[in-house]
Amino acid sequence: MTYLGKHIRIERIKNRNTGRTVIVPMDHGISMGPIDGLKDMKDAIQKVAEGGANAIVEHKGLVGEGHRGKGKDIGLIIHLSASTSLSPYPNVKTLVCTVEEAIKLGADAVSIHVNLGNGQEKEMLHDFGTVSSEARKWGMPLLAMIYPRGEKIKDEYDVNVIKHAARVGKEMGADIVKVSYTGSVETFKEVVAGCSIPVVIAGGPKMDSDRDILEMVRGSIDAGGAGVSIGRNVFQHENPTRMVRAISAIVHDDSSVEDALKILG
Repeated sequence: MTYLGKHIRIERIKNRNTGRTVIVPMDHGISMGPIDGLKDMKDAIQKVAEGGANAIVEHKGLVGEGHRGKGKDIGLIIHLSASTSLSPYPNVKTLVCTVEEAIKLGADAVSIHVNLGNGQEKEMLHDFGTVSSEARKWGMPLLAMIYPRGEKIKDEYDVNVIKHAARVGKEMGADIVKVSYTGSVETFKEVVAGCSIPVVIAGGPKMDSDRDILEMVRGSIDAGGAGVSIGRNVFQHENPTRMVRAISAIVHDDSSVEDALKILG
């Protein structure tokens, strides 16, 4: 029965026809404060839902603030871990919500953030294991956001550490893993090949051009990726709705970068 529940829920956060997903994380408020694009959550969620995003990620205190009685539906992923940029250890994430609490709030899935390669990796992996067990017990899909960030990491975009991070997600029981893009189709193929669960890419800091964003998305799909989890490059865009449509055209319709740019006008 828990498998059936997970199957039903995971269909709410992806496209059933393509098996891919366009997720817009909006969990930045704890780590960065009320940044541009997320001051009015109802408006922010409405814009990406209209663009065709499959799901959003937010913290438990925001659930309901963006609830819409009309408009397109959108999947809800509740983020379970957090840290702030005010901390002397911003890369150390701690659990701030439970799987059971997320279920009570109506979540379709939960997510956790783990940074590898720093002195507190042990605690974050322990939390990951706890969440993975609880998610499995309740039939709740788990998105693991895993980044090589810490004292031991020389280059967090190196293919060897990225594919290690993705494999950690699989081995720990995640259903989807989110990692940074390695910069090329050839290197990202190595990441996907070493991880048998769906791999989605992060968007990272705000980019300088729309083309850069869309080329990154296209490259990840060409490498076998399962979609994206892009935040600031969507909700801080001058037209978030069109940006989601352009990204979705690549992810779900296999559109070219040039065709996706036409959507942006």
